[in-house]
Amino acid sequence: MTYIPDHIAWMQMALAEALKAQAIGEVPVGAVLVAADGTLLAAAHNRAITEPDPSAHAEILALRAAARILGNYRLLNTTLYVTIEPCVMCMGALVHARVRRIVFGARDPKWGAAGSLYQLAADDRLNHRIEIVEGLLLEDCRTLIQDFFRRRREASKADRRPPEGD
Repeated sequence: MTYIPDHIAWMQMALAEALKAQAIGEVPVGAVLVAADGTLLAAAHNRAITEPDPSAHAEILALRAAARILGNYRLLNTTLYVTIEPCVMCMGALVHARVRRIVFGARDPKWGAAGSLYQLAADDRLNHRIEIVEGLLLEDCRTLIQDFFRRRREASKADRRPPEGD
C-alpha cells in the first residue's frame, strides 16, 4: 500500500483523537473508520477510564458508532486507521465486523494482535482475514504513546518517594 495523502490525513485525524484521550487522562489511542468511498464513518479515542468501561477502546467505540450509522454490524469494505496496533479484544471485534483493512502507526509489543504477539488478522481458522498495513506516521504514533507512559512512570516514582526531612 502506498501512503497517499488521504491515508496520511486519516492517520493525522486518528492522532488528533489520541490527543483528546491524553487530555482526559486516558491512554492516548485514536481511531478513525472510513468507508470504501472515503466517507468518514466514525472517529473515537480511548475512554475506558472515563466511561468506566474496559471495552471502551478507540477501535471498539469507532466500530459501535459506525454500526449505528450504517444500521449493520458488518462494516464491509471499511478501513480503520489507528495510532497503535489493536489488542486481542479489538482485533476480535474487527474480524467480526468484517473490516477490510487496518492501518496502524506503531506496534504494541505487550498487547498487539495484528503482528506483534498474535496474528489474528491472518489466522486461517477464522472466517475473515483483514489486510494489515503498519508504520504510517510511525514516529508520531510511537512518540505519543511512549511519552505518555514515560510521564506516568515518572509521576508514579515521584509519588513513592519519601517526604524530604526538615
